[in-house]
Amino acid sequence: MLSFNYLKLDMQQLPKIFPYKFHSFFELVIKLPLSLNMTAQVIPELVFSGTQFHGMECISIPTIRRLEGKVAIITGGAGGIGEAIVRLFAAHGAKVIMADVDDIQGKSIAESLAGQATYVHCDLSSETEIEALINLTVTKHGKIDILFNNAGILGDQSRHKSILEFDAAEFDRIMTVNVRGTALGMKHAARAMIRGGGRGGCVISTASVAGVMGGMGPHAYTASKHAIVGLTKNAACELGRYGIRVNCISPFGVATRMLVEAWRDGSTEEEEVMKMKMEEFVSCLGNLKGETLRAKDVAEAALFLASDESRYISGHNLVVDGGVTTSKNCVGL
Repeated sequence: MLSFNYLKLDMQQLPKIFPYKFHSFFELVIKLPLSLNMTAQVIPELVFSGTQFHGMECISIPTIRRLEGKVAIITGGAGGIGEAIVRLFAAHGAKVIMADVDDIQGKSIAESLAGQATYVHCDLSSETEIEALINLTVTKHGKIDILFNNAGILGDQSRHKSILEFDAAEFDRIMTVNVRGTALGMKHAARAMIRGGGRGGCVISTASVAGVMGGMGPHAYTASKHAIVGLTKNAACELGRYGIRVNCISPFGVATRMLVEAWRDGSTEEEEVMKMKMEEFVSCLGNLKGETLRAKDVAEAALFLASDESRYISGHNLVVDGGVTTSKNCVGL
């Protein structure tokens, strides 16, 4: 079955389709591309989705590398949605600079991508570190094509459950990372894109359904995500003259470690158990039944906005929520 982005192959049907006998997964990697008349340059770049080779029913081979030759910076890339974006962008040919404060996880992810990604420690509360991140990327790769502002914090749940107990210090901390860090990333990345001489570039930020409607999250977090949506639209108006596109993505609840820990509320259950329960809870609240929003779904939306397929889309908030923000239902605090 041939789809727009991926060639889907049923492993059990391979002997009927191709005259080769595949004795190993390695032989499949070598012989299958030749059967499909793929060039020698493409063969080493095949990316297989799925790690279970025994009993695997199908594999996915990207037939179009949508970010080939692009250089992307992704903040908050050491886990959750950010990690999914790092891996997908790298699979589609981008050279990725991933920034985070989780050095152990960040380095591990970068090493697993065999030269396609580089990890850089960056605290988004520091403009000096953000500027250094941009400069390092330009020094290493000669340009910046994509900035993805994904890093953000939810905050201490015990300190801002009610507006009646508003904590100014906690509010400032969240706004510093989520909004100020995003704005500074835009500032320095856009400067580098403009200095690069060529027109164009792409800035994407992670917002939230909490930035679209009320009742979806804590007050400070909600305020920060509304700010990102507004900042995206305003920056798009200014940077359009340079051919730089500015967009954001607003996902519904994804069971990332950050959200799972916030949702735990004192439970001592294992993380995977909590993740499964949260996914069930969010799916129950969601509008689109029978589907569960996961990090890879947000990454696919990010890939679209980063690619040339969205070359005339700017100032847009791509809401990935299965229609929940269009319904009368509200999660509530």
